[in-house]
Amino acid sequence: MRFPPRGLYAITQTDGKSPATVIAEIEAAIRGGAVVVQYRDKHPHDALTLARELVKVCHRHRVPLLINDNIELTLEAGADGVHLGKNDGHIREARERLGTDAIIGISCYDSLERALEAQAHGATYAAFGRFFPSGTKPLASPAHPDTLRQAKQALSIPIVAIGGILPENGAALLAAGADLLAVIGGIFDHDPELSAHAYQRLFDSQ
Repeated sequence: MRFPPRGLYAITQTDGKSPATVIAEIEAAIRGGAVVVQYRDKHPHDALTLARELVKVCHRHRVPLLINDNIELTLEAGADGVHLGKNDGHIREARERLGTDAIIGISCYDSLERALEAQAHGATYAAFGRFFPSGTKPLASPAHPDTLRQAKQALSIPIVAIGGILPENGAALLAAGADLLAVIGGIFDHDPELSAHAYQRLFDSQ
């Protein structure tokens, strides 16, 4: 499945939630307009079972599912790709294990240099952030909209912005050059379908 060039990128919120709730929330977010989903779970109980169920839900809606930080789980679950941070392995290894059609996203934080290197090694997209205070990663270093502007000029792969993004502040990141907005709490702290609709309106108005 191809990575969408634009739209809302939903990342699972799993803490304190049952697998059934996570699955229902993801399906609601997709109904609201999410075009790609990432399974992120820092304290998994049965990651493989949940990942496989999320693959089914996403594929039923023709939405790709990515796995955060785990190439092996991506393979076992039959997911569409993986998202890698700076300590999660190299693109080359991921491409060799997952194949030429896999989606491989890279966290680039506030580094255009890292994004250019990722693109040169075959990354599918580059993710920058955090742009605003984030409950998920409160100690993450901030990124700046100017980095998005520079990336838009320098990169040919899609640009993802992440970190504390709300419907109220997301438009500025799209204007600066982001193609996709990656969101956790802004979707799943509220009604996921209605929240996703609110983000979708940002893309419709651009």
